[in-house]
Amino acid sequence: MKRISRKEAMKYGFNRHDEPVLRVREGEVFAVETEDAFSGYLRSEDRLPIIEHLPVLKFNPPKGNPMAGPVYIEGARKGDLLVVNIKEIIPDKQGVTAFCGGRGPLGDSKKWEILSEPYTHILKHLPGPSGTTRDGRAVFNDKITWDLHPFIGTIGVAPEFEVETSVVGQGSWGGNLDSRDIKEGTKVYINCYHDGGLLYVGDVHGTQGDTEFYGAADETRAEVTLSCNVIKNKVIPFLRLEKKESIVSLYSYRPLEEAVERAIIYLMEWMVEEYGVSEREAYMHVCINPEFRVNIYQMVKLGRIQYTVGAEIPKKYLVAEYGSR
Repeated sequence: MKRISRKEAMKYGFNRHDEPVLRVREGEVFAVETEDAFSGYLRSEDRLPIIEHLPVLKFNPPKGNPMAGPVYIEGARKGDLLVVNIKEIIPDKQGVTAFCGGRGPLGDSKKWEILSEPYTHILKHLPGPSGTTRDGRAVFNDKITWDLHPFIGTIGVAPEFEVETSVVGQGSWGGNLDSRDIKEGTKVYINCYHDGGLLYVGDVHGTQGDTEFYGAADETRAEVTLSCNVIKNKVIPFLRLEKKESIVSLYSYRPLEEAVERAIIYLMEWMVEEYGVSEREAYMHVCINPEFRVNIYQMVKLGRIQYTVGAEIPKKYLVAEYGSR
């Protein structure tokens, strides 16, 4: 199996001028070793998120979320739709989260001044039934653990003519989306703007709560196994996710209510155009169906980064015969 090593996975921009680090055939399985969002600098709790320990902070925007790529997919062309199949995500034996002084919603808090101080917290990752951490447990402290739910935080292709950073870049080409549904078993649909697709992947999270409130989840190194397919001559308005039991339409924008509205409208379009749901029924599903969901994946105030949401509906409601069962 072809592989991108961790030392090769240190790109901080989605850049069409980068030379491909890997070329794969459509459907070929390949592996990517990713570094954590802090570029591997915070591997112990005595390493605080200050410029002396985290030199990438000196850049504006700060360099973060290092990525592997670009990966050139044979047969992908501008105007095609890339399908990224996430086969497996195995997090490292540990993850890290951190507060940066002066950053985040409570970075200058007077009520809870301790939250404005730099802080690093290491989470241990334990193997699960598979014998790996892909289905393991995260150790928060000596009393609290929870299941690992690893996912890819930053994924996308090179935009058509701009260079976007791995921290604040987002668009119909992908970017720093921090959607916990970009996980094992998910298909990610992304527009292609260049021949080969030019795919980038990085920023794996072991776990994350809704919104990623202060901007750093359980950031971890990982080994990710992927394959890609191509749908010819197809363009979508923004990234789409297909899970085993549901579909999710993503959108990133500020203010949050605009992101929510646009994600819902794009989900309706997907339901109508590809699943044959009538416009009227799609409209009613997103208002009255108790299993319709809007997921607020990322709502972090960092520079120009947008808020990422996903409108989700179970596939069982998209089957034409469902109503007659």
